[in-house]
Amino acid sequence: QVQLVESGGGLVQAGGSLRLSCAASGYTFSHYAMGWFRQAPGKEREFVAAISWTGDTTYYADSVKGRFTISRDNAKNTVYLQMNSLKPEDTAVYYCGGKERPTLWTPRTLYGYDVWGQGTQVTVSS
Repeated sequence: QVQLVESGGGLVQAGGSLRLSCAASGYTFSHYAMGWFRQAPGKEREFVAAISWTGDTTYYADSVKGRFTISRDNAKNTVYLQMNSLKPEDTAVYYCGGKERPTLWTPRTLYGYDVWGQGTQVTVSS
């Protein structure tokens, strides 16, 4: 059974940092492209960052470029999101998603993923 479990969320002051983790199980993690999305109250889920299954290509939303870094450790079956210089507008539930060896991948859309985690809350205070 494919499963993704996010962790690392919490409460942080503006300007601070957090590192989110998404641990995968039940499938060959190295075959999966991975991404992070977030959803704030009353808003739609939006793209944050993604990494190809080969790990050689990354994608970022303009709102987080230069502040967030996505990475993966296939030996640990885990994808990370390092978040620096956090802002109150980064407050949201963060979700990781996966897609097995996509060919025509659309990493910035929800349709680019077929497995999701349950989310982890990130709250940035001003």
